[in-house]
Amino acid sequence: MSGKSHRVVVTQNFFDPDTRRYLEKAGCEVVQAELPPGSADRNMDHDTLVSLLAGADGWIVGHAMVTRELMQALPDLKIISRRGVGYERVDCEAARDLGKVVCIAAGGNDASVADHTLAMMLAVGHRLRETQANMIDGNWKILSGRDLFRKTVGIVGLGRIGKSLVQRLQGFQARILVTTRTRDAAYAETSGVEYCDLDHLLRESDYVSLHAPLTDATRFLIDAKAMAMMKEDAILVNAARGGLVDDRALLETLRRGHLFGAALDTFVSEADATYQPVTAALLTLPNVVATPHAGASTKEGLIRTNRVAAECVVAVLCGGRLNPDCVVTDGRTPPPA
Repeated sequence: MSGKSHRVVVTQNFFDPDTRRYLEKAGCEVVQAELPPGSADRNMDHDTLVSLLAGADGWIVGHAMVTRELMQALPDLKIISRRGVGYERVDCEAARDLGKVVCIAAGGNDASVADHTLAMMLAVGHRLRETQANMIDGNWKILSGRDLFRKTVGIVGLGRIGKSLVQRLQGFQARILVTTRTRDAAYAETSGVEYCDLDHLLRESDYVSLHAPLTDATRFLIDAKAMAMMKEDAILVNAARGGLVDDRALLETLRRGHLFGAALDTFVSEADATYQPVTAALLTLPNVVATPHAGASTKEGLIRTNRVAAECVVAVLCGGRLNPDCVVTDGRTPPPA
């Protein structure tokens, strides 16, 4: 471990004391950004980030845009460690070109997001939002909902979160269809999942749950055509990334009465402000249950992801071994022994 003090900036609202002490014990000076109430680092502009991160060796980041221009303005910055698992807001090619390391907190929030996904499935299926709104208005009429028990659930993308969801669905005796780039026959044997193509999954599933990364290939993967393939009483769940679903097409699909409902933790409008009216309209629909990209934000999940992100920082700055599952890109040359 190096005796030098490394400056690590945290631009997240919640950073637990134990993880802070872990960094300090490793020889890091921890600086936590003070964000206005209700704000997040995604709201910080380039100049604010440059001022805050000047001289920093490490950055534990949430949802800020990490551009080539920003990284060029921060020559001392060695590692960008995301407290989360998505990295589409980081210019990874630029990071590699500039000799920086980009990491994600792999394995930290799987359970939290899987729990959240299951909760949203049940909330839409049992019409909890509609029922409570009616009761507030004095209408105690009982609405007929949908079971999850023994239903067919289609999972698009089978990473850690997808597999965590599979474990939970087994308790509902669900038939589980999976569309993924790689098919593990041994996993299918032990878990009981059935691999299939996307079209088959859409046609057969009572619930469709998205757990894929956002890439050029997956952007608007669930568009108007895909939604038309789904059962009229199916439920669509997106707790992965805004942009996997064409939200404008989803709004029109729901307004036509095709689909029982939708559960949304992510929205196109998070990255594209022109979709804000679409998001606002979706939120008004009684058969939409929505949360503000909060699936990973349990106290326990945040503590876990804080720690994984911090461990990546310590490995890079203090000469330790990086967990390969956490590495998105490593621009150091030559790499450490």
